[in-house]
Amino acid sequence: MAGGKEKSVKALKEVWRRAENSLCADCGKPDPDWASSTLGVFICLSCSGIHRNIPSISKVKSLKMDHWDDAQVQFLAQHGNAVTKATYEAHIPIYYYQPTYNDCQVLREQWIRAKYERKEFTEPGKQLPYSDGVKEGILWKRGRDNGQFLPRKFLLSEREGSLKYFTKQDAKEPKVIIKIDVINATFQPVKTGNPNGLQITYLKDNKTRNIFVYHENGKEVVDWFNAIRSVQFHYLKVAFPIASDNELKSRLTRNFLKEGYMEKTGPKQKEAFKKRWFTLDHRRLMYFKDPLDAFAKGEVFVGSRENGYSVQKGLPSGTQGNFSWHYGLTIVTPDREYLFTCETETDQLDWIAAFTSIINQPMIPQEYASKCLDAISFPS
Repeated sequence: MAGGKEKSVKALKEVWRRAENSLCADCGKPDPDWASSTLGVFICLSCSGIHRNIPSISKVKSLKMDHWDDAQVQFLAQHGNAVTKATYEAHIPIYYYQPTYNDCQVLREQWIRAKYERKEFTEPGKQLPYSDGVKEGILWKRGRDNGQFLPRKFLLSEREGSLKYFTKQDAKEPKVIIKIDVINATFQPVKTGNPNGLQITYLKDNKTRNIFVYHENGKEVVDWFNAIRSVQFHYLKVAFPIASDNELKSRLTRNFLKEGYMEKTGPKQKEAFKKRWFTLDHRRLMYFKDPLDAFAKGEVFVGSRENGYSVQKGLPSGTQGNFSWHYGLTIVTPDREYLFTCETETDQLDWIAAFTSIINQPMIPQEYASKCLDAISFPS
């Protein structure tokens, strides 16, 4: 009996050690130590919790703590991540956002449900709720001035190349019309205080405008997110006909490289440092008095090293402004230096790493046109 158990454990470990099973099948996290005995995939602890919420589809067990009988081990051996992905991820639209373990719960849950529960990607040409080129519905939008979330009608149209929202459901004219090519959308559950919170960012008069929305239903808000990506993708296909699909995919919605509080001083570098919320959106560094502000108080363009940009640990000697945080960093541009302080050394090093990743990237032609942002005032 003991010999049979040892044989089963050995066979399980052999399947588990296959290269295809070294990453979570759903989020890509290394070294998954759970698996679905009904789907045959190896998954991480976090994704196993989502699987556990759809017991009619997936039954999960720990690879370390639970017993696997011979039939279950054989099932895993016959399937595994590669075989199962070939079935459930066979026809994912190029624009569909596939979350990683760094993404929020609602994105990962709806990705897992889309694959295994709704089987959205098993057939070619399947009609999907985010692939029509048009989407209309109600989202709860945060008021710019009062901070209250109120229901607003939104209309996304590929034909018109825009996203509109209306203050009333029966309104004839939209409150705002946003061109699809200037939109970014990113999930912000912590910032908004809602697990389905979505931040929609767009350019207005060459300044960044933020609106914050959510929907009570996780599937609906993720459908909105992927509908925006779908419309953007088809817009780019027309605008850049010779670009590859992967090139266009890289230009769809993007997560911010880093966000968080730092202290900053003004251009004279003698003013008191003030605590502000910073967002690094590729080469745009923006700061806000409050994380949920509609408009940035200042923006600065972060160029590349060969164009005279760099980031340095610490502040210049003789810095006179009063500051309460002591982990400084300096952004050097061709025109001036920007001084910041962080609360902890970890924050300091994380910000330096984020800036370095951008500065080390060569600038593309479109980014040279944005260099004028470096002239935007960066007041206190």
